[in-house]
Amino acid sequence: MDLRMTAHRAATPPPPEPTCPGPVETPRRPVLELPRGSVDAHCHVFGPVDAFPYAEGRAFTPPEAPFGRLLALHALLGLDRGVIVQSACHGTDHSALLDALARGAGRYRGVALITPDTPPAAVQELHEAGVRGARLHFTPHLGPAPTTDHIRAVVDRIRPYDWHIALHVAGDGVAAYEGMIRALPLTVVVDHMARVDLAQGLDSPAVHALRRLLDGGRVWVKLSAADRLALRPPAMDDAAGLAAVLAAHAPDRVLWGTDFPHPNTHGFMPDEGDLVDLLAVIAPGPADRHRLLVENPVRCFDFEPAG
Repeated sequence: MDLRMTAHRAATPPPPEPTCPGPVETPRRPVLELPRGSVDAHCHVFGPVDAFPYAEGRAFTPPEAPFGRLLALHALLGLDRGVIVQSACHGTDHSALLDALARGAGRYRGVALITPDTPPAAVQELHEAGVRGARLHFTPHLGPAPTTDHIRAVVDRIRPYDWHIALHVAGDGVAAYEGMIRALPLTVVVDHMARVDLAQGLDSPAVHALRRLLDGGRVWVKLSAADRLALRPPAMDDAAGLAAVLAAHAPDRVLWGTDFPHPNTHGFMPDEGDLVDLLAVIAPGPADRHRLLVENPVRCFDFEPAG
């Protein structure tokens, strides 16, 4: 036995104890066959922490979900490309994201966490690596909402690269921040169907605000996280119904993603095969799915055209 290797293993600390569960270990292959060039427009990579440590003071600690596992999942589901969203658990250290984008060799784009302290040279490096957006959190479990000055500084950092602003809101947030969203001078992508409260129905102020924003022409929405919105999991038909309404309302500005590995989820954990098969409800026809999964992501995230 190599004593040096033994000593290295002994010196490597174990990964931190997770505070939330990991994804389904063996997701099933979906019944629905996806079109060539399909994009998972919202997913994450976590760790491995010995190479890419989690941020100090993070709000949650997920199990490791490195890039290799994401690749294997996408192969199983029939997804050829993806958009990796920087998670709060990695903070503003984008090392794991940059590594994944490099290994993806053009098949992946990224969304970063930019702050007023992010140097312009770092934004340029992220852009050259394939990042095309900056995410802002307006969800209390991830910390205080960004101030007006913070938002302005982020916009100034990313405007030269024509990135989008990704907004993470929940509950009535999309209605509360409607004015701010309209005032942003960049394309806006609202994550996870704005995480509206489906207990209020599809006629709620939040759903109406989201539809009004889509009517403006600069706002997009990700039809992701059906598992987070569903009122009676494992059934997700109510969330799929909302997604179908939004897809019909603004077919050219909707995107779809798995949200793998479903960070900071407690309770129901979806099988990604089930999430893919919900696309038969969300985008019923082949042309609908091609637009949602291929054409729209190409325009929004600056991918090369499929094929």
